[in-house]
Amino acid sequence: MSSLNQKFHINSEDWASLEPISDQEKQVRIDLATAYQLAYLKNWDDGIYTHISAAILGEEGAYLLNQFGLRFNEITPQNLVKVNIDGQILSGKGQVNQTGFAIHGAVHAARLDAHCVFHLHIDSVIAVSAQKKGLLPISQHALRFYQDMGYHPYQGLALSSQEQTSLIANLGKKKAMLLHNHGSIVCGSSIQQAFYLMDVLERACKIQLLTGSLEGLILPDSEICQLTYRQLCSDGDDEGQIEWPAYQRMFMDSK
Repeated sequence: MSSLNQKFHINSEDWASLEPISDQEKQVRIDLATAYQLAYLKNWDDGIYTHISAAILGEEGAYLLNQFGLRFNEITPQNLVKVNIDGQILSGKGQVNQTGFAIHGAVHAARLDAHCVFHLHIDSVIAVSAQKKGLLPISQHALRFYQDMGYHPYQGLALSSQEQTSLIANLGKKKAMLLHNHGSIVCGSSIQQAFYLMDVLERACKIQLLTGSLEGLILPDSEICQLTYRQLCSDGDDEGQIEWPAYQRMFMDSK
């Protein structure tokens, strides 16, 4: 944590600017801010829009989110805002995009296992979301989502209560969902797992687009797809943990 503290220029005075917080919240703040910074390095941001949210373990109904108006590279552990399930501010300064948080709040409320939720507008993912065949099992990256991908039709900018119900139904118990013509939702039992899965999904979409045509592709047999999916999920909720230190170094080594 000391290297990350230096990268974020964290000292005791910085933490003192917040209300008293638990060690658990402090760690979630550091990990979530790291995820935002990494997302910026990977060009996953969309100006000041889109969000990554994380539940604060040990504090039921409390979530951390970026301030509305800040780019991902401006996010620090201290300027994350704490909100409730409705996006109302519990602590922190600055505005929160309540309309943007609606998707996150809906997923957090319906999926208690979703401790971290990514909702991003990545070019390659949007492109695949607009393809009628969806994400095809043409790479090992795509096979991670072979039985773990939902789809949801585009219904406009704001999430209505009616759409919220259908969105949650389409997501089900899956870790990821493509929002047609819009982007993606990725859920994780931890920030580490959610970030790792988002990274894998982006690579899968890039590979599919690089084929240029969806005709004449070689697809593995369904039995092989199912076997590979099970193999790729063998770490369970520990998925992404072994990769996280390498992601942290990516951020710490960035200029």
